[in-house]
Amino acid sequence: MSQTNTVPRSTSVFIQNACLQHRYIRSKDLSNIVERPERLRAVNIGLAAAIARLEELVGLPRAQESNTSGEAAAVAPNDLADIMNNLKIGSSPGPTSPLVGLVNSEATVDILNHTAVKFVHGDIDRDVYLENLVLWAKASRDKIANGQSEIPEDLSQGDLYLCPESINAMQGAIGTVCEAVDRIFGPEEARLHRTFVAIRPPGHHCGEDTPSGFCFLNNVAVAAAHAHLQHKVKRVVIFDIDLHHGNGTQSIVWQINEESYRQTIESEAGAPNVQPGPTIFYGSIHDILSYPCEDGKPSLVQAASVSIHKSHGQYIENVHLETYTSEEHFWDVLYKERYSKVLTKAKEFLDHTGGPGDDVLFFISCGMDACEHEYESMSRHNRKVPTSFYYRFAKDTCALANEYAQGRVISVLEGGYSDRALTSGAMAHLSGLVDLPSGSKAVDESWWNVENLTKLEAATKKRRGGRPSAAQTVPEPWIDRTLAIFSPLDTQATASKPRITTPIPVSNRTLRSKVKGAGADSPSVGPTPVTSPSVPLEKKTQGFKPRTSTSSSDDSSSTDNGLPDKSAEALSSSTKKLPKVILKLGPNPHAT
Repeated sequence: MSQTNTVPRSTSVFIQNACLQHRYIRSKDLSNIVERPERLRAVNIGLAAAIARLEELVGLPRAQESNTSGEAAAVAPNDLADIMNNLKIGSSPGPTSPLVGLVNSEATVDILNHTAVKFVHGDIDRDVYLENLVLWAKASRDKIANGQSEIPEDLSQGDLYLCPESINAMQGAIGTVCEAVDRIFGPEEARLHRTFVAIRPPGHHCGEDTPSGFCFLNNVAVAAAHAHLQHKVKRVVIFDIDLHHGNGTQSIVWQINEESYRQTIESEAGAPNVQPGPTIFYGSIHDILSYPCEDGKPSLVQAASVSIHKSHGQYIENVHLETYTSEEHFWDVLYKERYSKVLTKAKEFLDHTGGPGDDVLFFISCGMDACEHEYESMSRHNRKVPTSFYYRFAKDTCALANEYAQGRVISVLEGGYSDRALTSGAMAHLSGLVDLPSGSKAVDESWWNVENLTKLEAATKKRRGGRPSAAQTVPEPWIDRTLAIFSPLDTQATASKPRITTPIPVSNRTLRSKVKGAGADSPSVGPTPVTSPSVPLEKKTQGFKPRTSTSSSDDSSSTDNGLPDKSAEALSSSTKKLPKVILKLGPNPHAT
């Protein structure tokens, strides 16, 4: 490789160990729990393997792990390595790579006082849902100890769980994805172009004030609001590639677009001091037979099937996954003719709203539960994608972002539950996000085949005491490098896990029941969709100014968190539900 080559787009991975604090504590039986802290370990293995393979591909010398002082060890002389090494950023140092920045983020926010969080999940009069969420988490252990559920009875008991530390995880997740946004729009000398943000709990099922499907705050929607409020982003593209429809994200996008459309009409009519808010394209590829549509509720199925562009200021495209019979069938028919439609519609959206610009940002809600390696009990309808989908879709998104948004892409972890699905998906996805030097070899999609995944799993399998398994033979160079990158991440994650200082109460409550016939090693998700009555779509805001909580003057008492001294049960009674898009056919005009 010539030393004159350069990498035009810089890529970093953001990791947040506070996310490990969100745990299931209703009982000691964790066999049915798929939304678990260990998901992040599997993702980190895949990310480390991708970095190792990419370094090997372009022939870069291997940088060493950070020393105890936090300073990165020197890299062998090489112009490209020096350039990329200077791009490393982070809240705290982690293992270094000359090709991909690794950010061990310590960012956090106060969800009760963060403008973007309140923009998406707050209310004008009082941020009831956010206050509820804090109270539910705070009271969770005591509720469970008393034989009650920590989740209000009017919400799905099968999809949601909390512990006292869950708020730390959520605030760390939001803080990290907002940090990624800030770095994308940061000073030019340290600016990123692509990021992958490994956080949990996921967010795309959570609407304005309705948690569901493991989701309590909508990470991507909040990040988009942060980009608008802090960096003047006016046009956002969100691609959702989770197995399940992002009903929460679509609901929020609909409301934002509706308000922006109203403001645009008022501005064009001469209304003074009206600044239209952001316009968002939402494109989803999902299984219409799976959650939240698996029971066939008309409102949920219809919302997950909407295709609307320009009319009423909406830009939404939903594409349904289908069973593929071969790799050729998937790529030549399904991907080329159907799934890539979300890319085509996004391009049309950007062309219609002004073309390329500094005000454009791309997001990927990257769920990996459609992966061919996902649990059969999670993907019961055989609506899957080959692992290489996560690589090629990332490449196609980056190409579109290069054309319209100066390369700005933020991919955020959503679902994905089996270790193999997460590891392989993360490996493939990061490989597609990284811009390789001109003249380098192409990524080899056999990197994530079953043979290589088996080797990777054997090398990173934990023994008793939490240590990685000892290698029985001398590992291949890419495995050796993967372990060098991954081990410090795993050590930091282990040290970050909260210690349980009180016994977990005994409870008969479980998150979900196993589907009959599912394998013993396959946690399952039963048909328990959240259904809610429809409410008007109007966004209760005064424009797009940051909203603040207000309380009446007769609220004389408050908790030590500054919240009104009311029980979680009382607060929950006013929780709103997700708005839904309902399509209806009128009477037949030819009927007699």
